[in-house]
Amino acid sequence: MFSHSIHGVEKKQFPYMLTVTNMLLHDIDEPDILHGNSLTRKVLDYTDEDKFDKILMNPPYGGTEKADIQRNFPADLADSETADLFMSVIMYRLRQNGRAAVVLPDGFLFGTDNTKTAIKKKLLEEFNLHTVIRLPGSVFAPYTGITTNLLFFDNTEPTAETWFYRLDMPEGYKHFSKTKPMKLEHFQPVMDWWQNRTEIEADGWPKAKCYTVAEIREGGYNLDLCGFPHEEEEILDPMDLIKNYQEHRRELNAEIDKVLEEITARLNEIEAKLT
Repeated sequence: MFSHSIHGVEKKQFPYMLTVTNMLLHDIDEPDILHGNSLTRKVLDYTDEDKFDKILMNPPYGGTEKADIQRNFPADLADSETADLFMSVIMYRLRQNGRAAVVLPDGFLFGTDNTKTAIKKKLLEEFNLHTVIRLPGSVFAPYTGITTNLLFFDNTEPTAETWFYRLDMPEGYKHFSKTKPMKLEHFQPVMDWWQNRTEIEADGWPKAKCYTVAEIREGGYNLDLCGFPHEEEEILDPMDLIKNYQEHRRELNAEIDKVLEEITARLNEIEAKLT
């Protein structure tokens, strides 16, 4: 029944084998899982036959792709960051009226560099980003300590408003680990809220709130909303620290470049008036 209803592509050999095995164990005898790189095809070449009704993805983040891969994307969406590129692929491959759920790091939400802004602008103007769930830290520990989020959107209409909900660490947990992983039952608070959405404030900070697309646009497409105001200091794995540092450095460099462009443009205007 489901043999030809699930499709996927996995770049690395070992996860590819695990994926196929997982499908077989769940009675999907002919899984359409390919071993390859989803980013090697030009996104503008996708046709309706290449699109899907539902897309679920936890794209790799913190990695980089070379220039030849970036050339498969429109100039304003081209970036070396893998998560950014996969977000573009998802948007180009989501069928009309299709639905998507994607795991993305905080860096995508608060990023203000030109590419991230362009991707988020496309997402809000061409898709309906109706819900963002802010996940507690260490969800993917020990694999990574980077804080992540769930983005839910569909290809029905442009975004009018987006709900944000902060899923706090369950009682009795300071952090998740290999021996104490996050379980489905820990999502119960957000599942209860999902059907009866109301704005919630906790300790003077918004825990659940609805923002209009105009408010998000005025904020420079910053989606870092309803976050965790009182996080305890967490010592990350050295590689995660490096990834976080690189992410923040890219954001700062982008901000500096933007300010310098504005200053240069202003100076050119003054010079033109003087001459």
